[in-house]
Amino acid sequence: MKAIKSAIVFLILLPIFMYAQDAPTVESNAKAIADVQTNANYVWTLVAAFLVFFMQAGFAMVETGLTRAKNAINIMMKNLMDFAFGSLAYWLIGFGLMFGVTTTGWIGTDGFLLEDFAKEGDSWLYAFWMFQVVFAATSATIVSGAMAERTKFVSYLIYSVAISAFIYPIFGSWAWGSLYHGNGWLEGLGFIDFAGSTVVHSVGGWAALAGAIVLGPRIGKFTKDGKPKAIPGHNITLAALGTFILWFGWFGFNAGSTTVANTDIALIAVTTNLAAAAGTIAAMFTAWFAIGKPDGSMALNGALAGLVAITAGCANVSPLSAVIIGTLAGIIVVYSVLFIERTLKVDDPVGAVSVHAVGGAFGTIAAGVFDINGFSWSVVGVQVLGVVAAFLWVFPLAFILFKIIEKTIGLRVSKEEEMEGLDFTEHGMEAYPDFEKVS
Repeated sequence: MKAIKSAIVFLILLPIFMYAQDAPTVESNAKAIADVQTNANYVWTLVAAFLVFFMQAGFAMVETGLTRAKNAINIMMKNLMDFAFGSLAYWLIGFGLMFGVTTTGWIGTDGFLLEDFAKEGDSWLYAFWMFQVVFAATSATIVSGAMAERTKFVSYLIYSVAISAFIYPIFGSWAWGSLYHGNGWLEGLGFIDFAGSTVVHSVGGWAALAGAIVLGPRIGKFTKDGKPKAIPGHNITLAALGTFILWFGWFGFNAGSTTVANTDIALIAVTTNLAAAAGTIAAMFTAWFAIGKPDGSMALNGALAGLVAITAGCANVSPLSAVIIGTLAGIIVVYSVLFIERTLKVDDPVGAVSVHAVGGAFGTIAAGVFDINGFSWSVVGVQVLGVVAAFLWVFPLAFILFKIIEKTIGLRVSKEEEMEGLDFTEHGMEAYPDFEKVS
C-alpha cells in the first residue's frame, strides 16, 4: 500500500519537477520577445518591399494610359526592363556605392555584389537590399514618362543601368548611407528625407527633365509659333487604375521605410493618405480654375504630387500639416505642368517632371517647414541645401549622359518610326491588333 502511495506522489510531483527545470527565466523571455520583434521586422520590411515593387505596375499603367495606343508595348517593355536591368545593376554596383563603408561621406567603397556584406553573416542584409532595390527601380522608371513615345529602346536601357548603378546610389549615399554601413555628408547635417521625396523622386525627376530637353518634343506637340497642342492619352481608365495602384503601394513606400514593425507605421500611413487626398482635390479645383474644366489627368497627377510631397516628412509632420502639404502640392503640380509646357516648351507627356522633381523638391522643404519638433531656419536651410545638391548632381550628369548617347548610338527614333509607333518599329508587335487604327 505504501508503495502505491509513493508511486502516486511521484507521478504527481514529476511534471512539477520537470516544469521547474525548464521554467522560463527573465533572460529567456527577453530573448523570445526580441526574436519575435526581429522576425516581425523582416516580414514587415519585405511586405513593404513587395508593395513598392507593385508600384512598378502602377507607373507602367499611368504612363501607358496617358500616351497613345501605338506606343503601349514600348512603354510596358521599358517599365519591365528598367526594373530587371536596374536590379542587376544595383546588385553589382549601386548598393555598395550607396551603403558601403565611406571615410569621406561621399561614396561607399565596399559591398559590391553584396559579397563583402554577405561574409559578415548578417541575414538582415537581404531584407534590407530587397527594400532598397525597389526604390532604385522607382527612381529609374520615373524618367520613362517624360521621354515617352520617341526614345530608342536600347538607349533607354543604357540610361536605366546608369541611374540604378551610379546616379541614384551616389546621392542616396549622401542622404541615407548610415542606414547600413555608410555615413553620408548630407545626413550628417540633419537632412530630413524619410522615404525619398528628393532621394528617389527628385533624382528621377531631374533626370527626366534632362532627357526630355535633349530629346525634344514629340512631332506635332507644338505649332510653328510655339503654342502647345494636346496629344491625348489613349486610355484614362488605365491611367486611373495605375494611380490607385501607386496610392496603394505608397503605404509600403512610406510606412515601410521604418524597416521596423512598430507603432510609428500608423501615423505615417495617415499622413500619406491625407496628403494624397488633399493633393487630388486641390489639383482638380486648380485645373478647373486654370483651364476651365476639372481635368481628369490633372487630378491623377495631383494625387501623385501629394504622395511625392509627403514622402520626405511623412514621419515628422502632423496630420493637419500633411493636408496642407498635399493641398499645396496639388496646386503646384498643375501650374508646374502648364509652365513647363507653355513657357519652357518641354514636352513631358505624363507630367513626370512636375510630379516628381518639383513635387519632391517642395515636399523636402516642407518637411523642414512643418517639422513637428518646431520651426527652425537652420533645418529649412539644410533641406534647401539637399534639394539644390540633388539638382546639381543629377541634372548635369544626366544631361551629359543623354548627350553622349545622342551623339553615339542615337537617343531618338526617326520621324517615320515615331509616326508609325514604337510598338511596331521597335518591337514588331501591336498592343491592340484587333482594333482599327486611327491616325
